[in-house]
Amino acid sequence: MKAIICETVGSVDDLKVGELPAPEAAPDEVIIDVHAAALNFPDVLMAEGKYQYRGEPPFAPGMECAGVISKVGAGVTGLSVGDRVAAHPMIGCFAEQVPAPADWVFPIPDEMDWETAAGFPVIYGTIRHALVDRGRLQAGETLLVLGAAGGTGLAAIEGGKALGARVIAAASSDEKLALCKAHGADVLINYSQGPELRQQVKDATDGKGADVIFDSVGGDFSHQAIRSINWGGRMLVIGFAAGDIAQLPANHILIKQIELVGVAYQGFARRFPEKCRENMAKMFGWWREGRLKPHVGGVWSLDDGVDALRAMRDRKAQGKLIIRVRED
Repeated sequence: MKAIICETVGSVDDLKVGELPAPEAAPDEVIIDVHAAALNFPDVLMAEGKYQYRGEPPFAPGMECAGVISKVGAGVTGLSVGDRVAAHPMIGCFAEQVPAPADWVFPIPDEMDWETAAGFPVIYGTIRHALVDRGRLQAGETLLVLGAAGGTGLAAIEGGKALGARVIAAASSDEKLALCKAHGADVLINYSQGPELRQQVKDATDGKGADVIFDSVGGDFSHQAIRSINWGGRMLVIGFAAGDIAQLPANHILIKQIELVGVAYQGFARRFPEKCRENMAKMFGWWREGRLKPHVGGVWSLDDGVDALRAMRDRKAQGKLIIRVRED
């Protein structure tokens, strides 16, 4: 089968399109004929050998996809050959076929297209787990989203608004902030202009600060954000797209009784598959109601998919980047 292959860990530029053996369905797994796959920043980190989970070369990266089940392994219930599904097996999706644990495979609405479905499981699963399970975001609270114009950031804006929060979107350009506004952000902060981030957040909240911070960026922005949080606020650590892992001040956490909360969706999905499935069903429901409008920022063919990963690496992504694996 055709796939994007990582033969040596080190750089996205070392990836190439080639052939890998077609997978077989192990017990409790299904085989998915992939129609579209979505990019996530960990795909880049995995190719560079910097992610906590590492594939054994040669392997195909790719955390999530959508397609049609072509084989069902022993012990699988509730899924059948021919089902249209989305899945997040966490590796192998940039290929014509991928094996996926049945617990991480979700039937999709009939009216959902492949590009939307491919980019749904990881981001919206993460958003529900972050804002509801971990952040306990309440209606009327203020949510600050860092890196708000990326796929995860836009989904966090939508999730915050669906839960009744006031959402502050922070991004690095006016163009990106216009996209955030289109997805429902109430307040826009360009952290490349004007006062530093913490002052702009304070100004937007009458000096109180944000109740919940959604931080997928890290680095200096984490330092500024934690100083702009309300007393008793929750800071959700999602990832480190800026590259640096912030060392946050324990005294500040103590004085303001801040909850510093890790959000590791992959570990959550592995340990609590039924809760994960329940969360995903609720997010599909929000999509049907029009509360969620996933933004596809670009579509590449499988042959050109390495260029998509370069765009992700170089932080040129607005919304989800998609690799279209096969045509209908």
